[in-house]
Amino acid sequence: MKRSILFLFFTLLIFTYSCKKDEKKVEKKEAATQTMYTVLDKDVIINWTGYKTTEKIPVKGTFKEVEILNAKTADSPVKVINDLKFKIPVASIFSKDSIRDYKLVNFLFGNMKNTISIEGRITLNENNKGISTLSLNGFEKEVPVTYILSGNDIHINTSIDLNNWQAQAAVKALNDVCSEKHKSKDGISKTWSEVGIDVDVKVTKK
Repeated sequence: MKRSILFLFFTLLIFTYSCKKDEKKVEKKEAATQTMYTVLDKDVIINWTGYKTTEKIPVKGTFKEVEILNAKTADSPVKVINDLKFKIPVASIFSKDSIRDYKLVNFLFGNMKNTISIEGRITLNENNKGISTLSLNGFEKEVPVTYILSGNDIHINTSIDLNNWQAQAAVKALNDVCSEKHKSKDGISKTWSEVGIDVDVKVTKK
């Protein structure tokens, strides 16, 4: 009787150990086959839209450089973006007009404190919304964003008001140097502090 109980005990022990070993093999196999994603600097495109004249005529451009400061891997495109930190050199601004670009760099950003680069962080949630924190002119402010996920591509949209970063003097300096070009039929020259931002991110499979 004792031998039967011992035999049964050892059989169960071996069976349990074998099952756990098989479970670990399955877990390792699943981990090995799980798709992982990352984001590269070159796959982030930041477009902006400024506005001039009282008629609010759009002026579009982009930043030709962006640096990801904490690139990581994750098991979904959205998770890759979560808590992503970035830096945008303002000298990389590009609007297909070299004179305009010069004025933006030297009169807009040039009249802001510590704004050789715009630095930020972004986090997305699961309901197509998120928060971006942007630092410029010596201030850090949160901005709500929305996003659309299409395959491995993420399109992020937001709008900012530079006045929230106390940049009124910088906007005025830009308007002064662009006075004639920003004047509409009513004779009023205006540069808007509002800027639309669209970001296209192509998430890469590892």
